[in-house]
Amino acid sequence: MKIYAHYGFPNFVLCLGYRGNVIKEYFLNYDAMNSDCTICLGQKRQIAFHGEHGERDCTVTLADTGLDTMTGGRLKRVARYLDGDEFLLTYGDGLADIDLGRLIEFHRSHGRLATVTAVRPTSRFGVMDIGSDGGVRRFAEKPLIEGWVNVGFFVLNRRVLDYVTSDDCVFEKEPLQQLAGEGQLMSYLHEGFFFAMDTYREYKHLNELWDTSAAPWKVWQ
Repeated sequence: MKIYAHYGFPNFVLCLGYRGNVIKEYFLNYDAMNSDCTICLGQKRQIAFHGEHGERDCTVTLADTGLDTMTGGRLKRVARYLDGDEFLLTYGDGLADIDLGRLIEFHRSHGRLATVTAVRPTSRFGVMDIGSDGGVRRFAEKPLIEGWVNVGFFVLNRRVLDYVTSDDCVFEKEPLQQLAGEGQLMSYLHEGFFFAMDTYREYKHLNELWDTSAAPWKVWQ
């Protein structure tokens, strides 16, 4: 969210599901947890927050989209909170040093309904080129894998919502497949940093980067 705010997009809609109450509590207590405050106790309870944090201009809509709703269904459920003919969409577990300004410029240049950001994935393991005699001819430690993968950071025309049919609709299946088949899906190739946090190991790695001031995704001041 700080990445998006840095590029001038401070208005967010979060599609909540499992443990959505924890996310609601986080934002409801955001000012208190990130500011000094003075509390007047008693019947006329008042709280005064001192100073300003960097997110004072952000708005966050916390939308309950169900426990079992699929990705497409979650998007359809929050349609009423989306303004205008164009909106941005991404996953909550991926960090990148992507230039959102260039991404949007690319999207608007081709005139299609949807743009998805793609990166070349890195192998989790070292890759060996082995000859017929069993000898290792070449060894590459965690190289980039051929091909490109979807990492979110979408730019979408509002008409994309018409491709979502129900709560059971997986956005990455029918909608994106249909858009691709109709020639309405373009890819923005990102050659920079991207990392997804799906496991505790990845959580530790990203926190190590943050703690050592080596986080490539920190594009804000």
